[in-house]
Amino acid sequence: WQYGTPPEGNANYAWIQHMISKLAPAGTAGFVLANGSMSSNTNNEGEIRKNLIEADLVECIVTLPGQLFYSTQIPVCIWFVSKDKSKTGKRERNNEILFIDARKLGFMADRTHKEFSDLDIQQITRAVHTWRGTAEGEYEDVLGFCKAAPLDEVRNNDYILTPGRYVGLEEVEEDDEPFEEKMTRLT
Repeated sequence: WQYGTPPEGNANYAWIQHMISKLAPAGTAGFVLANGSMSSNTNNEGEIRKNLIEADLVECIVTLPGQLFYSTQIPVCIWFVSKDKSKTGKRERNNEILFIDARKLGFMADRTHKEFSDLDIQQITRAVHTWRGTAEGEYEDVLGFCKAAPLDEVRNNDYILTPGRYVGLEEVEEDDEPFEEKMTRLT
């Protein structure tokens, strides 16, 4: 195990290391994991994550809303790893990780399942492709949605990859209407 011995009973970091070992020199992989994979520090997982980050293999982390899958209701995340970021885009991204918080995207397709609209998918893919330099336009961090964080910032957050730590909170419109007036108007 090049980046650390994974714990018995949880294969997340065994799978991550296995997928990385099978990548071509300029290869990229994306995979879905439980959200705990972004922050767990038990049984050497935090050390393995640190080693993956320090090796500059983690390219992007996307958190997804719950209820997207028929087999589980839990919210999950997508990890994108690349063997060599300089070969997977046109923009310099070494020592940087893109964080996308897509938990607020999507709509309830029925009472138990959520789906992304085409616009939701375009918003996510546009952030990734402009960050990589493979789409027209300049990448920009969007408060509450996406941020390209340098590895020093990730180090300062103890190698935890939860996008909410990096993207911040979206700005909320000020509501100057007094509560009593609003309640009267709405009821």
